[in-house]
Amino acid sequence: MNSKLRKLLIPAIVIAVTAVLIVFIKGNPPKSERFGSAPKANVTVAISHLKAKPYQVMINSFGTVKPRTQSILVSQASGQIINVNDQFRDGGFFDKDEVLLELDDRDHRAEVKSAQANLLTAQQALLEEQARGKQAQTDWQRLGNGEQASSLVLRKPQLAAAQAEVLSAQAQLEKAELDLERTKIRAPYAGRVLSRSVDLGQVVSNNTELASIYAIDSVEIRLPIKNKDLAFINLPMQFRDKDNTEQGADVALTSELVGHQHWQGQVVRTEGAIDEFAQQLYVVAKINDPYKATADKQYPIKIGQYIKAEITGKILPNALVIPNSAIYQGSYVYTVKNGVLNRKDITLAWQNAEKAIIATGLNNGDELVLTPLGQVSSGTRVSVMSEEQYQRILDGGSQKPKIAEQGAKQ
Repeated sequence: MNSKLRKLLIPAIVIAVTAVLIVFIKGNPPKSERFGSAPKANVTVAISHLKAKPYQVMINSFGTVKPRTQSILVSQASGQIINVNDQFRDGGFFDKDEVLLELDDRDHRAEVKSAQANLLTAQQALLEEQARGKQAQTDWQRLGNGEQASSLVLRKPQLAAAQAEVLSAQAQLEKAELDLERTKIRAPYAGRVLSRSVDLGQVVSNNTELASIYAIDSVEIRLPIKNKDLAFINLPMQFRDKDNTEQGADVALTSELVGHQHWQGQVVRTEGAIDEFAQQLYVVAKINDPYKATADKQYPIKIGQYIKAEITGKILPNALVIPNSAIYQGSYVYTVKNGVLNRKDITLAWQNAEKAIIATGLNNGDELVLTPLGQVSSGTRVSVMSEEQYQRILDGGSQKPKIAEQGAKQ
């Protein structure tokens, strides 16, 4: 094929192919296809049917154990310590009037004998003065010509002075006997030794500090109460008229210092002022006879021990209670109605670490979403899982449900 014929054939082929394509396109015009709306996200949730019911508010707090009665035991006599009670040790228990320490009493016994001698001397002088007074009265009646005798003549001032000497000697004897008695240092109440300052052989004088002790009839725990919790607790009402003082709330007290310890107490009073640093009111809980538990082999409570407290609050008659895990940013929750997710703004009446009481935003019978949700908007269609499925999830028996499919719209 020569070049001239090739030049004529190529354009003809191009024109023929183009003509065929034009005919094909005209015979098969493109058709537009309309897609439906994007598929809705498939969200599986667990719900709870809200029902108003009575709810016992329990308020959590904490504090440290303090003695209700604490004293510094001091010596009221002087001398060397010659005997120490076996319980006069840090942590030792003692009964009321039990002898804790004994001092050397020989000097005090000598003072008692000296005071007894002075009293006998004063009594003898009084008897002599009484005799002189009687003799003066007789002499005046014999020589006084019927006139009234003066007090000085009848020796009445001298008699009064002798009586005063007897009283003074009696007082000195009583003081000497009291000092002798005080050489045996006794416990003022049933208690326990917090710390001691002296030991056997030490010489002490008046007002020497011997030990720090506290009573074991009861202990107290100072508990801070959050301002938002004050309306939900029965505080003891205290008035100047002590007969009108009301009892406070019961308190369950626990500690994990050694094992799991627990005591039952009661709020007995509120402090007289708001704490200026925390701006909170403190209440005082009391545990009566806290050491009786030692009979049950429970580790004895310690002064300064950290205690967790659960205070029994008021009973709310119609409360909508929901778990905190269902609340988002502290201000809204999700509910389900007719298979559609709804966001509802709420306000809280009260809240603790696990639960919250709803003030506004939810109603009796609402279906509250319990499943944690991601970025899911109101209007999303949802499917509700059965209670058995949700319980298995809580128990770890199955995988958590798929919260939201990709493509969920905001």
